Amino acid sequence: MVLQIKQQLRQVQQLVMTPQLQQAIKLLQYNHLEMLEAVEQELKENPALELSTYDEPFTDQESPTRDDLKSLEDSTTESSNPAAEALASDWDNYLENFGGDYSPPSRDYSDRPSFENLVSYKNNLFRYLVEQLRLSRIDGEDRRIALEIIGNLNDDGYLDISLQDLAVNLDFPIGRIEGVLQKVQDFEPVGIGARDLRECLVIQARALEQPNEVVIRILEEAFDILKSGKIEHLARRIKASINDTQSAVHLISKLNTKPGRILGASDTVYVAPDIFIFKAGNDYSIILNDDGLPLLKINSIFQKALHNGSSSSSTKDYLQEKVRNAIWLIKSIHQRQRTIYKTTQSILKFQREFFDKGIDYLRPLVLKDVADDIEMHESTVSRVTSNKYVHTPRGIFELKFFFNSGIKHGADEIASESVKNHILRILRSEDLKKPVSDKQIVEELAKSDITIARRTVAKYREMLGIPPSSKRKKKF
Repeated sequence: MVLQIKQQLRQVQQLVMTPQLQQAIKLLQYNHLEMLEAVEQELKENPALELSTYDEPFTDQESPTRDDLKSLEDSTTESSNPAAEALASDWDNYLENFGGDYSPPSRDYSDRPSFENLVSYKNNLFRYLVEQLRLSRIDGEDRRIALEIIGNLNDDGYLDISLQDLAVNLDFPIGRIEGVLQKVQDFEPVGIGARDLRECLVIQARALEQPNEVVIRILEEAFDILKSGKIEHLARRIKASINDTQSAVHLISKLNTKPGRILGASDTVYVAPDIFIFKAGNDYSIILNDDGLPLLKINSIFQKALHNGSSSSSTKDYLQEKVRNAIWLIKSIHQRQRTIYKTTQSILKFQREFFDKGIDYLRPLVLKDVADDIEMHESTVSRVTSNKYVHTPRGIFELKFFFNSGIKHGADEIASESVKNHILRILRSEDLKKPVSDKQIVEELAKSDITIARRTVAKYREMLGIPPSSKRKKKF
């Protein structure tokens, strides 16, 4: 057989991910804050896009998509802002009737920076310790060693590096490193700079106003027995009475195992819901969160230049590209809003009992159920529900919260989140001296016709951040 090059003509179908399609997919999976950033960035890059006001009417050229849901038309069609007009008229009346004879002293604020450039100062563990270092008597090379130690403390306040590595990095004897570490351990919060949990507790025990010798002996001589919780064995090991040992263990339990968390560096993360569900009587209303989302339109100058016959071919190509991208962005935003609305509407239909009665009535639900209901692909529903939040009368939830696997509940099924809530109620009412085991939780759930395996209970308990019964048990 002779190999030769030939030209063949075939007709095939394949999906081509154009830049516009990629942009639409990205916009679909953005949450509200990410969406605002994307729109702001596009406004900077595309001169064909500009902001429109609520009291400025749209034309067909400026808003190429006019097929929104009826619930979205109020926020995207031509309308005036009566609240803003009323506020403006009231402000004018105020200026006319009040303060006419008062002239405040003029001041020059030109050198003062704008409020946007002011950054709030937030203290953290590192700054707090460095400030104490400046006020301490540690100086010279020891101050450099102390600063290196402070920089290697984790969020819990423990030293994350060995003294040997510090000695190698700083080229100092390990004895000098350890001496500076002891000085740093005198800083506040008490227990900072420890290398392990035992050392952290010993530092705090020695810093008490009335140090307890039994506590210190337990931590230094019998820490392994203390972790096992065997009070009798612990009392025999340190040669103390049961009552003194119990009192010492009780005092140890009040010590802080993570002293660095008092000045944690983690910032509060705020959630901006993408959609709101309000209850009005027996019905629910769905409202999209358009707060901060600007109304977009095509620049009129670009429109006129596009239809101007005197423009060169290169200029016209540039104008067409920018206008095409602007139109596609507006379409993508409208499509994103419609898809979020339809998805939330479908979730509300499937989970109506949850909104009416609470978490115990949450139904098992998968992406395919919603995808079939709104006649879209599962991947689209997955993108819509990921990293987006909904504000409901029951609280703020991630949209993924409403999708749960099913657990057998009598003849029907119950959502896994409802089962977790049942487990949480059982554990909250337990006796800490005799905590409920996973097997007993299975038996309690069986009384409510919930059939579940013990390993599933253990998995759900770990997801709730609850330790096993052996670690929840209180000895005194």
